[in-house]
Amino acid sequence: MNTSFVAPFGEEGPLSRSRTVERELVHRTSVAEVLLTDVRPTSTPDVFEAAASWPRAHSTFPRDGSQRNSPLVLVETLRQLGLYIPLRFHGVPAARHAVISDLHFRLIPEIEPPAGPGATEVTCLARVSAVRRTRDRTVTGLRLDVTFAAHGVAFGEAGGGVRFVDGAGYVALRTRGARDGAPAAPPTAPPAAAHHPEPAALTVNHPQDAVLAEDADGLLVAPADPLHPFLFDHPSDHVPGMVLLEAARQAVAYRSGGALIRPYAGRLRAVRFTELAPAARVLCARYHATCVFRVVQGGTPTAYGTFSYP
Repeated sequence: MNTSFVAPFGEEGPLSRSRTVERELVHRTSVAEVLLTDVRPTSTPDVFEAAASWPRAHSTFPRDGSQRNSPLVLVETLRQLGLYIPLRFHGVPAARHAVISDLHFRLIPEIEPPAGPGATEVTCLARVSAVRRTRDRTVTGLRLDVTFAAHGVAFGEAGGGVRFVDGAGYVALRTRGARDGAPAAPPTAPPAAAHHPEPAALTVNHPQDAVLAEDADGLLVAPADPLHPFLFDHPSDHVPGMVLLEAARQAVAYRSGGALIRPYAGRLRAVRFTELAPAARVLCARYHATCVFRVVQGGTPTAYGTFSYP
């Protein structure tokens, strides 16, 4: 990663940090969960500059004294940019469903900014590529790569792919997933024999931040709080990708006895929807400073990825 950060700023002056962007354009219900404060195009086609604010008050901020933001906030900023830019600048209809196929992130721990007393002000440079369109020029998918900087120094990067499907296409995707794998169903409580490990063992701030339970057969995706303000800001008919990513992180922390807590890099690929029920399982294996994980539901893999640790 090149740590020198020079954004091709336009003629409008500094990015605004006074208020958040429209919550509807980042698919958030609570204004408190909107991280972006300004997004605008540059003089280079399909390159955008953006401002984001990462508050210490956010539910994902670790209370371990490290003064470093959770990598989940970086990934969430990527997610919000991956929605806002297509909706605002590429004419994607607001009614389209966004389906994330894969994502990756990487931080440089030695130079990432420590959290200040209020919020970490971040500048982003986002590049859109691989834009797919229908014959009528409607955007149906793209890739986004983002560089994150603070005080002019780039400290992280992330990227991923997203598809945009209409209502009929989304119903077809969901129906095919239910037919081929685990059935779509309302969320259910984990099996009676399962229990949530202690928050410290999962390296989370509070019991409601746990997204894993354990039974005799292993670890289950079982959020302790189905109304968690960050993970479940709005209703979903499947397990969100952010929940899967955090479940995998907690699984690695738990299985390593707290030795591997905060990954500096990670990848996630979703091969199908992870349904709300039955509870999916998280499997992980450690290879030195890298962990490989899989999410399996009804015997069928739904997502997989890796984490790298210092």
